[in-house]
Amino acid sequence: MAFFGTNGVRGIANEYITPQLAIDVAKSLGTYMGSKGIIAIGRDTRISGEMLKSASIAGALSTGVTVIDIGTAPIPAIQYYVRDHADAGIGVTASHNPREYNGIKLVAGDGSEFSREGEKVVERIYMSKEFSTANWDRTGNFHIDNNANEYYINGVINSVNAENIREKRFKVVVDTGCGAGSLTLPFLLRRLGCEVITLNAQIDGTFPWRNPEPTPDVLTELADIVKSSGADMGVAQDGDADRAVFFDENGDFIDEEILLSMMAKYILENNKGPIVTPVSSSQRMLDVAEEAEVELHWTAVGSINVARKMMETGAVFGGEGNGGLIFPEHQYCRDGAMASAKLLEIMASGKTLSSLVKSVPEYFNSKTKIRCSELQAAMESIKEHVMGGKYEVDTTDGVKVWHEDGWMLIRPSGTEPIIRIFAEAKTKERAEELMNEGVELVEKCKV
Repeated sequence: MAFFGTNGVRGIANEYITPQLAIDVAKSLGTYMGSKGIIAIGRDTRISGEMLKSASIAGALSTGVTVIDIGTAPIPAIQYYVRDHADAGIGVTASHNPREYNGIKLVAGDGSEFSREGEKVVERIYMSKEFSTANWDRTGNFHIDNNANEYYINGVINSVNAENIREKRFKVVVDTGCGAGSLTLPFLLRRLGCEVITLNAQIDGTFPWRNPEPTPDVLTELADIVKSSGADMGVAQDGDADRAVFFDENGDFIDEEILLSMMAKYILENNKGPIVTPVSSSQRMLDVAEEAEVELHWTAVGSINVARKMMETGAVFGGEGNGGLIFPEHQYCRDGAMASAKLLEIMASGKTLSSLVKSVPEYFNSKTKIRCSELQAAMESIKEHVMGGKYEVDTTDGVKVWHEDGWMLIRPSGTEPIIRIFAEAKTKERAEELMNEGVELVEKCKV
């Protein structure tokens, strides 16, 4: 498997993600850049973050590049800063992974995630250990910039209709989970005129109340406070704040696939153009695109694939069904704070979140996973079984089979020996039926 996973390299801090690994990844990036240019380096709130950030800084400086330490910041803030002030970036983060994890994520000079092709080159340098090493008098210059978060907040405000939002004086309950979003989201919302009630907004790398993944089962307190306080919206972020999940004014969780499609519907009402999403996303996105008479581009799973296709096609919106939404008018990466501000912009037009949820089609999903030791062989066999049949097949990422009344997707994990099976249909029973068809096919084809 590749060294860089779907979103960087991750593992247990100080076991797999060691200072030496951070040094060598940074040296690989500096070598890739020809020992020239500027690398901005920031981190999330994890306890091991300062250790790994310092190691990354040392590694990069050793190749001769200039380094700017931007401190603790959400990944979208690091990316926004890199776009305008650096030639590449490093984010020390494990995003939504549990407390004990950390990771290294590379950022391209345009602020997007590093391309797959670029990652492969950096990975080859890392594996070969053939690093550029600057002479003693040519090691890189080092600077500190403490304004990255403020710069980012201003960027979000300038990308929405802030005046309309401020007029409404919304009440918002925020759970940043002690992550990097604690430094940006509450302040952004107050700058947008909101009354903000915060939970877990203190910086704490032990994540004492909940794990960094904002799932509905760990956000019951947030939901309760939304209801009891009469708030207009509840929002929770993951550890590095590139994703956000939302609760409506009734304290009900908004399914991320519904969030994705209702945001696309709103964007397309005001700005016609292509939209982009992975093959794993709901058919709601296709329905929204067809209703607006625009093109929908399906991509492989991973926000980098969505962002690159958006750039290529001039898309007006894109995202994944996990709370990761991308707004090109701001930047080409997932951005939880921007998603929050954009929802407030929609609400400022007089719509409640619960009414927005009802504005998109209803579907039901089923999913499961099966252990498989030989992923590639199994997937080739699965592909042979479905190709040439009566149903449309998409092999963009795994094998997706379109039925008249739903779809079924079989795709291998990029990090462990399992095959995932997803299905969606207009009824729960049909979704489970399609999923079981996928299970039977995998069992027949796996080695």
